[in-house]
Amino acid sequence: MTTDAPRFRTELARDAADIEAAQRLRYEVFVEELGGDGPLVDHAARLERDRFDPVFDHLILRDLSRDGAVVGVYRLLREEGAARAGQFYSEDEYDLAPLRASGRCLLELGRSCVARPYRGGEALYHLWQGLARYVERHGIEVLFGVASFHGTDVGALAQPLSLLHHRHLAPPALRVRARPGHFQRMDLVPEADLDRFAAMRAVPALIKAYLRLGGCVGEGAYVDHAFNTTDVCLVMDTALLSARQRALYAGGGGG
Repeated sequence: MTTDAPRFRTELARDAADIEAAQRLRYEVFVEELGGDGPLVDHAARLERDRFDPVFDHLILRDLSRDGAVVGVYRLLREEGAARAGQFYSEDEYDLAPLRASGRCLLELGRSCVARPYRGGEALYHLWQGLARYVERHGIEVLFGVASFHGTDVGALAQPLSLLHHRHLAPPALRVRARPGHFQRMDLVPEADLDRFAAMRAVPALIKAYLRLGGCVGEGAYVDHAFNTTDVCLVMDTALLSARQRALYAGGGGG
């Protein structure tokens, strides 16, 4: 990194080069850091990709102090794109029937990542501002998508998974459920036995950000051995955002 302070701009990928830059960052995070893999991952070219990439919009975060290097990524899928793909990405893991039956305008989020040197700073905040503008432009009412804990040892994740189940379970109208063949119970520790502070410390930062905005989780987790993750499905009803949360989510300063 240069010593210049980052200057951020968010935008949708416009061409194949932009999408490749997003896939290259995803490779650094999901393959090199987290040990993930997949049938379309190109290790020689260092690109993390899958069959859904052509139907997603790719929201990218650029650092203008580094010649516009892509340092953050979000993948966004509206219902039109899901129709072209034949499904939403997360339908391999979760039954989305409650969301599909709601009649509300849906947006699936995925593959969110920020380059390591930018974590803990303003990068995620700027990505969320770009997402907020996209949500407003397309009249999105419900956001959802899988988010991951690193690793597949469910026993080691019992406290944070149980905290999510007991304190942040989605209401029945939005309660998606992990597919039966891969359903992993999340109520592994009785609520009275939770160490709430330790459990919340073990929740990844992105999931915490959704929870702060009023997000909730579906029923059950999905253990993804190919990606070396344990996934939960997050759901957020934009109508329930408080004024304070809305200011955080869509505040000024974005590019």
